Amino acid sequence: MTVNLVDAGLLPPLVKAFLEGSGAELLSPLQFQSPGGPLPTAPTPAGDRRELGAALATANDGYGHPEAEALGRKLADPATLVVITGQQPGLFGGPLYGLSKAVAAVRWAERLEQAGQPAVALFWVATEDHDFRESSRATFFTQNGPETFDLGEDRSPLRPMGLRELGPEVDRVLADLREAIPGDRFGSWVDQLGQWYRPENGFGEAFAGLMVYLLGRRAPLMVDSLLPALKRAQAPWMRRLVVERHQVAAASAERDGAIEAAGFSLQVRPQPGTSPLFVLHEGQRRRIEWQGEDRLRLRGTPEVERDVEWLLAVVDREPEIVSAGVLARSAIQDAVFGTGLQVLGPGELAYLPQVAPLYTLLEIEAPSVALRPQVLVLEEHLLKKLEGGGFLLPALVNPDLELDELLAGSVGEEFLGPARQQLETLLAGMETPALELDAGLAGPWRKTGEQMERALESFSGRVKAASARRDQMARQRLESLRDTVRPMNQLQERVVATGHYPGKYGRSFSEAMLEQLDEQDPITLQVVRP
Repeated sequence: MTVNLVDAGLLPPLVKAFLEGSGAELLSPLQFQSPGGPLPTAPTPAGDRRELGAALATANDGYGHPEAEALGRKLADPATLVVITGQQPGLFGGPLYGLSKAVAAVRWAERLEQAGQPAVALFWVATEDHDFRESSRATFFTQNGPETFDLGEDRSPLRPMGLRELGPEVDRVLADLREAIPGDRFGSWVDQLGQWYRPENGFGEAFAGLMVYLLGRRAPLMVDSLLPALKRAQAPWMRRLVVERHQVAAASAERDGAIEAAGFSLQVRPQPGTSPLFVLHEGQRRRIEWQGEDRLRLRGTPEVERDVEWLLAVVDREPEIVSAGVLARSAIQDAVFGTGLQVLGPGELAYLPQVAPLYTLLEIEAPSVALRPQVLVLEEHLLKKLEGGGFLLPALVNPDLELDELLAGSVGEEFLGPARQQLETLLAGMETPALELDAGLAGPWRKTGEQMERALESFSGRVKAASARRDQMARQRLESLRDTVRPMNQLQERVVATGHYPGKYGRSFSEAMLEQLDEQDPITLQVVRP
């Protein structure tokens, strides 16, 4: 019982094209890692990674990573291939796909190691991002179905998540979780979550600590995007984005045009006249807008215009307050780490062609890119319910699922089918004598047939609905399955928090993810049995 994500229409058109072997020129110079294809090879190291390795070792030791020092040394070795993925630091681990990304990166690195290529997995924790709504919400399955818990309103708009503390609201959310999901095991897990998610802790720190706890020795090195050593390493590349701003704009416009000419929509809306860089101004992350040949201003500020030399001085002296947006981050990340393989979600892969020109322009060796696997967590008894009820998983993941249609199946066809055939015969028999009487009756004859067919279809729908209502137990069972597979009418991994699953299944859940996930199969919705 499997779901082909391509056939189900659950992947963006451009991603579907890559999987089907087309559109490579839109991704160039990046190379798409085809499922089951040859393993990626290590690019030429982009520089000395020793400082980064040491800094990440220290940071990950603070997160409790038992292999922090060894992985830091491995990263420093220029022969090591870097596998990287990442996500914004969501509350209680964010949606499950964040964990599946981490597991996929780890398994890719382990597969490369088995093939004789030294490799290390990194997880980019996007603490520079300022999407409070995305980071401050978490959905859990409760006795009342899926329920979302949040930290309240955003009191510091545009402030990067890495510069915020969780605040006292996190204690309220933890208390709400205990009440919503009773039981000693889940209560103990909420207490465990509270070790990382404390009011005085930052979003990135809590997220990294939870991920390390879940994956243990096999956890990737967690990379806080605000790490000072990382910001220093990025400075030369951010400088080039400023100096070569006109070439960047031209190359981006050319690639955007090529994507649209090929019949695809742009995943990220272009903003002509802007830089892919942001500057932290009075605690807020502000986009740079170019003004004429060599002037700029920060969007949303009343400040007077500044010249480009001011920005270059900021990049050189204070790189920690400059950050890359979505259309430059991947390139700068790969320039710094000398990435061999990026592991991306469908939406990220869909916008990567818009980033790709920067690799050529900035002379960054381009890595391979792989689509991450997508995951559905289902217990064995739920799978048996699916099979026993005759329900198909592809139908349950369909956002347009009609419960009555699926429940009723072909109920009523035993008498509606023959009636439909008799109607078609009757209408056909009326056509010739009616037209012999008056050729002008052709239109009314056709219209009468269409009206009768619509009426029969409407009656058929009522018959199926009546049949479905007759068995309320079957309906309730199907509704429960649907809400598990597609809570809030979205795929489970995109809604339910990573933090939900260990509370229900214990540490065995992480082991199930690590052992059952197939990092090389991004086409099938992978069912993990905890």
